[in-house]
Amino acid sequence: MPKRNDLEQKALHFVVNTGYKGVLQSELWRELDASSREGSRVAIKLEEKGLIRRDKELEGGRWTYRLFPKRMPASIETIVDCPCLMCADNGRCDPTTTISPKSCEKLTGWIIGLDKAPVDSISPSASDPDPAEAAT
Repeated sequence: MPKRNDLEQKALHFVVNTGYKGVLQSELWRELDASSREGSRVAIKLEEKGLIRRDKELEGGRWTYRLFPKRMPASIETIVDCPCLMCADNGRCDPTTTISPKSCEKLTGWIIGLDKAPVDSISPSASDPDPAEAAT
């Protein structure tokens, strides 16, 4: 039987790789080749550490939990469409000047568009799966 920390690491890695669609807790313990009891304990431990979110779900007539990562690893795909990268005013843009990210309509439009993008089109490396949590 693997150590608890090894199992937690594998579980967290698997949940993060599922992205915004999440994974059923039963799928997790099958993937880890662990018992349902071990899988449940690992999921609870990860939730207590604030690494995942567990949402109760009815699946096939049985209650289970869908596990979602609280944070996703960052990657270049998260900012590839940012207007700042190709902006002609990039060299003069500063929060303390008249050309500022605080008042940039292109940047504001891009950020608002991120919130409205369908889940499948958002890169799995965004920082938080729940836009409501990101706003707090």
